[in-house]
Amino acid sequence: MSDRSADGLSGWLRGWGPAVSMASRNLRRNRVRTVLAVLGVCIGVLAVAALGIFGNVLALGADDAIGDIGTQVVVSPNADAGVESLSNADVASIRRAVDGAAGGGAAVVPLYSDSATVARQGDQTFATVYGVEEPALAYEAAEGRLPERHRQGAILGAGVAADLGAGAGDTVEIAGSQVRVIAVLVESQTFSPVAPDDAVFLPESAFSADGYAQALVIADSGAQANAAADAIREEVNAREDRVELFELAALVDEINEFFGLLSTFLLGLGAISLVVAGVSILNVMLMSTVERRQEIGVMRAVGIARRDVLRVLLAEAGLIGAVGAAAGTLLTVLLVAGLVLATPAVDAALVLDPTNGYYLLLALGFGVGVGIVSGAYPAWKAANERPVEALRS
Repeated sequence: MSDRSADGLSGWLRGWGPAVSMASRNLRRNRVRTVLAVLGVCIGVLAVAALGIFGNVLALGADDAIGDIGTQVVVSPNADAGVESLSNADVASIRRAVDGAAGGGAAVVPLYSDSATVARQGDQTFATVYGVEEPALAYEAAEGRLPERHRQGAILGAGVAADLGAGAGDTVEIAGSQVRVIAVLVESQTFSPVAPDDAVFLPESAFSADGYAQALVIADSGAQANAAADAIREEVNAREDRVELFELAALVDEINEFFGLLSTFLLGLGAISLVVAGVSILNVMLMSTVERRQEIGVMRAVGIARRDVLRVLLAEAGLIGAVGAAAGTLLTVLLVAGLVLATPAVDAALVLDPTNGYYLLLALGFGVGVGIVSGAYPAWKAANERPVEALRS
């Protein structure tokens, strides 16, 4: 950068100091009107930031609630193609496809399925009964221990165990047979067509069915689950559509898309408030320039440059926007903090998520920008008016 350019930039920056000082003095001359304009920006910024954060907290809460369901793929026989169950060959093909796509990082758990009444000491409940050989691949135990190979005993879902008051070591009656409970599963935090909470898991030997009712594919990530699903379609459905796939990752994507639209809608509502605030600033600046028309004319007549007049008036609008935006941001922080303290159901970790800071910065920048944009036309109009015309008024 040349010395002349550096001097020009330095002079331009120095010119803003007196401009801001004069703008602050001018705004104090009409305190009521200035406070009302600042209040308008404050309310607009509060609306944008608060609604944006609330929408983001809802999205984060939903994502936390649905947990890891996006890592599961449920493979079922295609009844429309006349396939009533999954054969051993089908399961082998599914495992081969999953191993090739996921590099051995995903598990395939085939399931027999039936339904039965489960009873204990006069209490009874109706439950889905699954036959599974390797339950530890898909579930975790809250009581007892899940065997690597399920050979005997029953594993109760959390809901069934609560209904019957049963725990590991107790005996329950399933379809008229007495079976010892070897484990109770951890309560499920996710949604799945294979609902473990209201189910009982028995060894495969308890079933005489010709084939499996479903196969559950459990991956480490949503991307891995998608890759496994594509590989199953190519491998198992190569000649005919033998299986149907329910990809829970697609459900997660739809939920995330919904909350994304909700956040955008809430931001749009808040932006309307800022537009109203911008109109308020425009009105204030237009009234201010009309009232000070002679003053501006005198400034121009004694040699004050247009850019200096423009700088002062832009500084006034910018100060209104900046003060209103800062106050709105502070009120948003206090409002959100109050919400967390008053509502125990709101997880503080979700509110303190770093992504919420984006909405604070967005609202702050938007508020300052609205002030400057709204003051641009009145400032340009006043700076370019002929001194003679201004003095004549």
